[in-house]
Amino acid sequence: MNLRPVRKQSPELNLTPLIDVVFLLLIFFMVSTTFQKDAAIEVELPGVSPETSSPQEEPVKSIELTVDRDGNYFVNEKALVNNSMDNLVRAIEREAGERRDMPFIINADADASHQSVIRVMDAAGSSGFQKITFAAKRTFEQ
Repeated sequence: MNLRPVRKQSPELNLTPLIDVVFLLLIFFMVSTTFQKDAAIEVELPGVSPETSSPQEEPVKSIELTVDRDGNYFVNEKALVNNSMDNLVRAIEREAGERRDMPFIINADADASHQSVIRVMDAAGSSGFQKITFAAKRTFEQ
């Protein structure tokens, strides 16, 4: 018979499994979250196949010129008063200031006329831009 008093051990809370679960949840939410830039102007971009596209870093500052299906122009989401070539060149130069080394991104609707896109390219070239690129969305074939 054991007559010694039984010592009660104070309960300890082990935080290691709790911290592991919190880190796993944090990693899960970071991986599963998607970030998408939604444009205020509704434009249907033409698609490209995944093999021909390469991921690029988002530039810090750029000129984005959008051409909608009706041939209207938007420079950094600001609508132009008219679609004349002089007005287009002035709007591009006003947005760019003195910098001509920044990327020039053309967001053309898939149904936009070829002439309106060529006019944008001509205006960008006459303004002195050399880094001209087109925006497109990825399409996956199944």
